[in-house]
Amino acid sequence: MTESRWSLRTRITALSAATAILLALIAAGAAVVAVNNRRAVNDVFNRIAPLRTSSDTLVTALLNEETGVRGYAANGGEADLTPYEDGRHQQQQLTDQLNSGLGDQPDVLAKLRTAEDAIADWQATVAEPVIARVRAGDRSGAQRLIDDDARAKFDRVRTALSDLQAAVLRLRDAAVSQLTRNSDRIVQLLVAAALVVIAAGILLAVLLRYLVTSPVSRLAREIRRVAAGEYQHQVGTDGPAEVAALARDVDGMRRKIVNDLAEVEAARAAVEEARQRLEQQAEELARSNRDLEQFAYVASHDLQEPLRKVASFCQLLQRRYEGQLDERADQYIGFAVDGAQRMQRLINDLLAFSRIGRMASGFTDVDLNAVMAETVSQHEATLERTGGEVTWGPLPVVRGEEALLAALIGNLVSNSLKFRRPDAPPRVHVSAVRVGDDWEISCRDNGIGIEPEFGDKVFVIFQRLHVKGAYPGTGIGLAIAKKIVEYHGGRIWLAPSTGPGAEIRFTLPVEGPAELPVSPAPAGIAGEISAADASPSKETIP
Repeated sequence: MTESRWSLRTRITALSAATAILLALIAAGAAVVAVNNRRAVNDVFNRIAPLRTSSDTLVTALLNEETGVRGYAANGGEADLTPYEDGRHQQQQLTDQLNSGLGDQPDVLAKLRTAEDAIADWQATVAEPVIARVRAGDRSGAQRLIDDDARAKFDRVRTALSDLQAAVLRLRDAAVSQLTRNSDRIVQLLVAAALVVIAAGILLAVLLRYLVTSPVSRLAREIRRVAAGEYQHQVGTDGPAEVAALARDVDGMRRKIVNDLAEVEAARAAVEEARQRLEQQAEELARSNRDLEQFAYVASHDLQEPLRKVASFCQLLQRRYEGQLDERADQYIGFAVDGAQRMQRLINDLLAFSRIGRMASGFTDVDLNAVMAETVSQHEATLERTGGEVTWGPLPVVRGEEALLAALIGNLVSNSLKFRRPDAPPRVHVSAVRVGDDWEISCRDNGIGIEPEFGDKVFVIFQRLHVKGAYPGTGIGLAIAKKIVEYHGGRIWLAPSTGPGAEIRFTLPVEGPAELPVSPAPAGIAGEISAADASPSKETIP
C-alpha cells in the first residue's frame, strides 16, 4: 500500500488557498478599475456634459447679442436691446463656468481664451459703438458700422466658439472612451475570475477523483471481498493519508471480526455441546417424570389397597380384642392402626404435592375476597369452638387457578388456627399491599410463632419442628403453599416477627386491576382447608 505524504486536507487547502489568492488579485484589480470607472463616469456626467452644454449655450447667447445689436440699430427701441443685455449677462455666467470646469484642461482653456478675445473685440469694436451712436441719435451712422468688417469679426467669434465646442466634444469623447475601456476591463476581470473558479472546480474534481473516488472504490472492492467470506484477506489501498488510515482501521476491524468469529465458533461448539447435554438431561428428566407418574399411579392404587387392608384388619383386631389381651398388646395394635393411617395421610399428601402444576385447569381472574369468604364459611364450627376469629382487609383480584389459591390461603389460615396458644383464642388477619409489579399478601396470627432460624426449614416437605404427637398433620402444608405460590410466579417467606405469633408473606403478580377495592371485605370466621385430604401443618417450636 502506497501512502502519499500529502494528505487530502493539505492538497485541498493548497488548492483553495491558490484559488483565493488569484480571486483576491482579480478582485483588487476590479476594485481599482471600478474606482477609475466611477471617476470617469463622474467626469462625464458632472463636468464634461455641463461644459458642453455651456459651450452650446454660449453660442446661442452670442447670436442673441448680435441679433439684439442689429435690431437696436434698425429700430432704436430700448426693448430691442434686451436680447443683447441678457446675452451679455448669460455670457459672463457661461464663461465663468467654463473657466472653472476647464482648469485641468489647458488646451481647451486656450480655445476658451481665444473665443473670449474674439467676443471682446467684437463687442468693443462693433456692438458698443453701434449702441452708443443709436443712443446719440445717429441711427444711420450706427447702421453703417454694421458692415463687412463687423460681420467678419463676428464670424471670427463663431469660429472661435466652434473650435471651443469641438475641443469640449473631444474632451467628452476621450472621457467616454476611458469609461468604455474601464468597463471592458471590468468584464475581462469578471471573465478571468469565472475562468479561475472553473479551473479550480475542474482541478478539484480531478483531485477528488484521483485522491478520493478511486482509492475509496478500491477500498470498497477490498471490503466486499472480506464481506464475501475472505476473512483472511488483508485490506489495503493507496491514496492520501486519510484513505490509508481508513484502510488500516477497516483492516483492524477485520482482524477483530476474525478473532471474534473464532471466539464465536468456540462458543457455538460449547453451546452445541451444552445443548446436547441439555437434551440428554431433558430426556432423563422426562423419563424421571414418567417414572414419578408411574410411581404416583402405583402409590394411589397398588399401595393404597394393602394399606387399607392392614388398617382395616388392625382396626378389627382393636375393636374385637380390645381389653381381652394384655395392655401391651392393646398398645401394639394401636401403634399399628396409627401407623397405617399415618401412611395413608402421607401418601395422599405426597400425591397432592406432586399434582400441583401438572393437572392445570387454566388461569382465571380470582377474587381473593371471595376465597376468604369461602374459607370463613368452611370453618365456622372450628372457630366457634375455639372462640377465634379471622379478619381480612381489601384483597385484590389476581390471575391464577382458583382451587390452588383457595388451598394456599386455606393452608395458611389453618396453620394459624392449629398452632394457637392454649391461653388465648386464635386471631388471624389477612391483608394485601401493592409493591411494584406484585401484590404482597400477609397472613398474621397470634399463635405460638416460629423462631427466625427455622424460617427456611418450615417450607421443606415433611419437615416438622415438633414431635408428631404434639400437633396433627404430616408437615407438608407450607411446602404445598410454597409450591402453589411459585407455580403462580411469586415467592413466600417468613416475615420478621414484631410481637407474639407469626406472619407469612407471599407475592402474586399484578395482572388484574392495579387498585384494591375501596371498601374492606367484612371480617369473618375461618376454619381449615386441605388439598387432597392433606392435613396442612405449620411447624413451629413451642
